[in-house]
Amino acid sequence: MNDHDQPGNVALDTHVADLTISQAERDVLRRLGERVMALSTRQIEAEKKVLWTRTNLLQPARPLILCDPEFSWREIIPEDSLECTHGLARHWEHRLRKEIFWGEKMGDDRVVESRFRVGWVFKRTYWGPDTSSVNPQPSLTDLNDLSGLQFQTITVDRDATTEIVHLAREVFDRVLPVKLRQQWYWSLGLTRELMKLRGFERFMSDIKENPQGVHNLMAFLRDGTLDLITFLENAGLYSLNNEGDYIGSGGYGWTTQLPSKDYQGTARAKDLWALFESQDTKALAPELFDEFVLQYQKPVMERFGLVCYGCCEPMSERWHLLKNIPNIRRVSVSPTCDRAKMAAELQDKYVYSCRPNPAILSAGTFDEETARKDIRDILEKAKGCPLEIIMKDHDTIHDDPSRAVAWCKIAKEEIGRYYK
Repeated sequence: MNDHDQPGNVALDTHVADLTISQAERDVLRRLGERVMALSTRQIEAEKKVLWTRTNLLQPARPLILCDPEFSWREIIPEDSLECTHGLARHWEHRLRKEIFWGEKMGDDRVVESRFRVGWVFKRTYWGPDTSSVNPQPSLTDLNDLSGLQFQTITVDRDATTEIVHLAREVFDRVLPVKLRQQWYWSLGLTRELMKLRGFERFMSDIKENPQGVHNLMAFLRDGTLDLITFLENAGLYSLNNEGDYIGSGGYGWTTQLPSKDYQGTARAKDLWALFESQDTKALAPELFDEFVLQYQKPVMERFGLVCYGCCEPMSERWHLLKNIPNIRRVSVSPTCDRAKMAAELQDKYVYSCRPNPAILSAGTFDEETARKDIRDILEKAKGCPLEIIMKDHDTIHDDPSRAVAWCKIAKEEIGRYYK
């Protein structure tokens, strides 16, 4: 079940031919929507908003935790547990049940919001033949011939989008406000596209055998990404992401620093957060990362208000190259990073977005003591940093949702001991 409004997923083409949702299914959705609305009005939700906002503004706040089981949601909310049968209704039901699990059981700091998000209906073209996310094979065979490539494009179906928004407002009338809000991409780091075109092994050979070809390709990807950003701005398709919007590999976007002071109702890149990373090149030496990746990311980063940088790459080896980029605010500290070194580098000037090892939840046996020791290690090494702890990247939790709940409980207990 893909969900383009939830962490760990990107906006997907959402074409639905049949918008006929039965009354019984509407009743299911409304009942779930009422539960979400009730959760959203709790005082604790307002308190969590304040904590996220203070953290993103680099103000004193207790550490935040988020647990997103990602691909393991299918084990928490199995397909056969859904009551609806219509494709769109099932999609909406799954999203609502996730909200309810987060609000009633998870125990982390994710805010349950009093709205239901609907995305645009659109079609996307990619960089060239066979560069969609579903094709695993590198498609650019000749690095010296980029003539078969094209800038990616997005075409929205405004009429179909209006229909779906209208349907959602019918279904959730007087239950949940419906908002059109779209996340168009996950990362703008360029190297995911690079790997789809060339693959890692070819890319490493290219650096030695045809470095100018790599520069030409990276320049093409940079220019195409800038072109897409300009298109989304001019078409009025951007949505603000300064509230309960998942920001890349880290936490949520709650901030009063965005949008920009001259914002007049139409979102631009400078009003937004964006994620940049290059986890696909984590084996690349820092000086090569700088030459072949970072120099092409910088002009794209400059377009945005605030940046989250990093995913699974070893940021402790690259930070000296990134630290002078002024709009980086949130930095991913993955399991491959030196936690103490990153804390010394980031201090209180960035959000320390710590990613525990997902194996803590996905191993054959869940060891609570291991989880507790890991949280203590994070709190000790990141002391003094604006801190969020993000548990994610799970292929499985072995059909045991209680693991996620237990991890959140342990994290909250340890935070309570350190921040009384």
